[in-house]
Amino acid sequence: MDYLLLAVSFAVILGGAMLFTNAVEWSGNRLGIGEGATGSILAAVGTAMPETLIPIVAILGGAEGAEDVAIGAIIGAPFLLATVAMAVVGVSALIFRSRREQGLKLLAEEDTLHRDLVFFLVFFAIGVALGVGLPEAIRYPAALVFVIAYGLYVRNTLKGSGDVQDSDTIGPLYFDRSPGDEPPSWAIVAQFVVGLGAIVGGAHLFVEELLTVAEAIGLEPLVLSLILAPLATELPEKANSVFWIKDGKDSLALGNITGAMVFQSTIPIAVGLLLTEWDLDRFAIVSGVLGLAGGVVAFWALRQRDRFELAPVLVWSALFIAFLGYVLLS
Repeated sequence: MDYLLLAVSFAVILGGAMLFTNAVEWSGNRLGIGEGATGSILAAVGTAMPETLIPIVAILGGAEGAEDVAIGAIIGAPFLLATVAMAVVGVSALIFRSRREQGLKLLAEEDTLHRDLVFFLVFFAIGVALGVGLPEAIRYPAALVFVIAYGLYVRNTLKGSGDVQDSDTIGPLYFDRSPGDEPPSWAIVAQFVVGLGAIVGGAHLFVEELLTVAEAIGLEPLVLSLILAPLATELPEKANSVFWIKDGKDSLALGNITGAMVFQSTIPIAVGLLLTEWDLDRFAIVSGVLGLAGGVVAFWALRQRDRFELAPVLVWSALFIAFLGYVLLS
């Protein structure tokens, strides 16, 4: 029964992602927001909600070991975005290259992506560094700095968001199938909410069933907190980006990932600084360092190439496998 619910929750996430990506595109068009900001802010923040809520719920629940689970989820999420999620985007481009009008050519708002990755590398590095012997007096001011920094990022991203996506290139809104007419605002909002709700609900059910299955087969809680729970809750970003890559909408696909990396390297870390001791163990530190390495590879790949390549995909995959091996063999 647990395995059946696991499959059902995965299907709910994918269904929610289809509704959500379509509604996000129409929202960006209706609000006059460029593709870069639509992916980096609207899509990224919306799909980051499941993994953001997990550490908050864990901390407020006050159960034994909850703080370790929360810190693991906070550090694990950006690590997986910078490795597995990036690899999934690259693999998707390779798989769907015959369906994409531009093939393997990368058509994205490079300035937005570069800004996202630099922001991530700086603030995630600071977040990891603060987890090694951080004086308690610094925690609260540092949390405030992270929140302000994300606010400034949102403002700058909206200023340089690129061209607004043409409505002719957006598929019909699922909640409004009237041919030839642009969908009403209420239908866009309704589909956005329903899609996001399905993603959040499906992700939570997925995590719950994943924990049950993992307990049944004897996996350590540390593996769950640093790998499995973030891996499950990052499914929305991965699913959304696969759909957008398939349709050749690279700015949305990559912005969804890099925007989530920015969000995860600021707001959840601020929560951790405020509500935990923020004392990272060796597993969390290694995860953070490998996540930063994945971010560097992403920056290099986007900076040096104008097309999707296999080499960075292999490096991102190797970083994730290396950490998995480190945890399982320790």
